[in-house]
Amino acid sequence: MDANLQTAMMATQAAPVKMPAATGNATVAGKSAKEFESVFISQFLGSMFSGIPTDGPFGGGEGEEMFRSMMVNEYGKSIEARGGFGLASAVSRQLLKHQEVPQPGASVQ
Repeated sequence: MDANLQTAMMATQAAPVKMPAATGNATVAGKSAKEFESVFISQFLGSMFSGIPTDGPFGGGEGEEMFRSMMVNEYGKSIEARGGFGLASAVSRQLLKHQEVPQPGASVQ
């Protein structure tokens, strides 16, 4: 493995994990939910594209293999921007529900 690549990987692994911050803001929760749906769709499409060979009359090979994941990510973002699978609204509701701050004096169930 290249020394620079190995150093970069170790630095990435050593970086502290940033904990998500709670929010009651529906806009922030909606944005996060849309990002989640985009990643979900990209993973879904990635599984579909994994069985398609890259060799073809117009190229393929290692170059296409290398950039296929970026293409699939852009497909995921594009599908989400056009309405996606409808997951973002459900995820947004759940994010807001689980981040509600209990009111003082309210009973916890």
